[in-house]
Amino acid sequence: MKIEKTLSVQKREGCGKGPSGRLRAEKLIPGVFYTASGENISVQAPVLPLEKIYGEMGHTTVFNLEIEDNGKKTLHPVLIWQVQFHPYKKLVQHIDFQRVDGNTKLHMNVPLHFEGAAESPAVKGENCTVTPLMHELQVICEPANLPEFIKVDLSTLTSKSVLGLQALKLPNGVKAVVRGANKNPSLISIKLPEVVVDTAAAAPAAPAKKGKK
Repeated sequence: MKIEKTLSVQKREGCGKGPSGRLRAEKLIPGVFYTASGENISVQAPVLPLEKIYGEMGHTTVFNLEIEDNGKKTLHPVLIWQVQFHPYKKLVQHIDFQRVDGNTKLHMNVPLHFEGAAESPAVKGENCTVTPLMHELQVICEPANLPEFIKVDLSTLTSKSVLGLQALKLPNGVKAVVRGANKNPSLISIKLPEVVVDTAAAAPAAPAKKGKK
């Protein structure tokens, strides 16, 4: 598993709202590193490098987390597990990192990218409306096989198409996790254009009333 990016953080001692608030005032974001053995290590990360790597890596790309503890540095392959944002500002408040190894089985939500609908016969020829019903898919795979996103090709859709999960082509080594009784949920809905009928024109003319003699 080739890892290209590294984020440097420091181990931190204080926990709770007070210490976390002071860290944010110093442009540092509190976080937790979860080891493979289940140990939790509190860390702090500088805002700008953290936001940059989060923008590049998202939740589906492995990178190295370099943790400094009293001058000693250790390197760990990780994924960003959870991110907490400010209620109304696009500011990271807290972040969790999960260690992964080459043979670790990951359960992750991967975005679905729907492409080609505008050029499909359903839309271009039949004026249908195509609406995605799922925006991400939970998968299980090893870190090396974890895709950034899964492409869903809609370019051949017609108004009679049925596109369920089982028709989706997943990358090698990736399996979908489906919960519930329906093992083949629909990925999209296809709605035909509404036809407006002029009821006045379509109704037969009423017979003329005969006048009294």
